[in-house]
Amino acid sequence: MQRTDGVIVVLGTGGTIAGTAAQAGDNIGYTAAQLGVAQLLKAVPALAGVPLEAEQVAQVDSKDMDDAVWRALVQRAAHHLARPEVAGLVVTHGTDTLEETAWLLQRVLAPAKPVVLTAAMRPATSLQPDGPQNLLDAVAVARHPDARGVVAVLGGVVHGAADVAKVHTYRIDAFDSGDAGPVARIEEGRLRVFRPWPAGPALGAALVARETWPRVGIVLSHAGADGLLVDALVRQGARGIVAAGTGHGTLHHELEAALLRAQSGGVRVLRCSRVGRGPVLAQAGDVLPAGGELSPVKARVELLLQLLSS
Repeated sequence: MQRTDGVIVVLGTGGTIAGTAAQAGDNIGYTAAQLGVAQLLKAVPALAGVPLEAEQVAQVDSKDMDDAVWRALVQRAAHHLARPEVAGLVVTHGTDTLEETAWLLQRVLAPAKPVVLTAAMRPATSLQPDGPQNLLDAVAVARHPDARGVVAVLGGVVHGAADVAKVHTYRIDAFDSGDAGPVARIEEGRLRVFRPWPAGPALGAALVARETWPRVGIVLSHAGADGLLVDALVRQGARGIVAAGTGHGTLHHELEAALLRAQSGGVRVLRCSRVGRGPVLAQAGDVLPAGGELSPVKARVELLLQLLSS
């Protein structure tokens, strides 16, 4: 059963789903963010009878996502979610930073209505574009009566905002939910739900309304690592640093020493893992806080929000 009377608002931000290439067979040498969201919707005939509204919030390659676009997206999403006639939102996005945007929207809005991010690994001009089916599936999820929270829909799979991650550079099935597994799958427009939809307290859209956001960087631990990048971030005024450690969040001793110096100087630090699966569990006696199940890029979003709220 789906909602049939509520409006679905589709917010466009660009990405490969809106990309074009000079040659139809070229799935790599394309330019992202060339088509408007209204054009993307027209390319999906099955959506013709669905009550939709389209709004272009931004037009960027998601590798270039920044605070200004995030701020505008949060504001527009909050505006439409507050409209009683709106059943849910779909956000067309690039794949590169989709997981970061999903976590930001979930933490800030934690919406009772569904906010569904979707994207594509192939441009709109591909011989076999994946964008139209992903967009159709995303609208189906946004119309589902039980759906809530922020999810990502790609390749027929519904991923929760906390778990979704891009795990392949090129394949159509480039996204995964790690140990948690997907929230649901879409089978010919119907949802098979496996676990609860994302939920949690909302920090509120007002939190990200300020124009200047604190600088938060990410550093990587590796063989031969040192503290130069940490020291440089501190000199440039960073207020937060995420350390992507090896294994269970372990850090090269020189990098760890620099992070401890930064923390003693008032910089907030979170310690995560560069490994694709598994949490960094907090232990008694930890000096550098553990990031839990958050990936380094989502931990950066989390630290950013903590700093904005302090």
